[in-house]
Amino acid sequence: MRDAIEACPVVQSSDITYDKRSTHEGFMHGELYFVDDSVLQLREFVDAETTIDRLMYVYRYVDSAGTLVFRYDNTGHHKKLMLPTYPHHKHEGSEDHIIAVTAPDLMAVLNEIESLIQLE
Repeated sequence: MRDAIEACPVVQSSDITYDKRSTHEGFMHGELYFVDDSVLQLREFVDAETTIDRLMYVYRYVDSAGTLVFRYDNTGHHKKLMLPTYPHHKHEGSEDHIIAVTAPDLMAVLNEIESLIQLE
């Protein structure tokens, strides 16, 4: 996790808290600040007893004005949409535009953000 953040060339600074909850579980939350003043707010609850299993995740990316660009999460609040990837989904551009996606990891999210920043 830390390596992915440090390796991302568009991350300007970070404020991440790592909280070990038990022998095998941990919670990470905080914000990453990018060179264009956009921000990634993130939360992950992970069980790493045998493999890394993300029990809960949210990656919420906003532009410099605070407008939602995208949010990935696995909250089970869109069951009625019958997404094939339920509960994994992405809010793209607004809270109401929801698409089916497989669960990204932080590296994939950072790569997506880097490509968006490079296009500006």
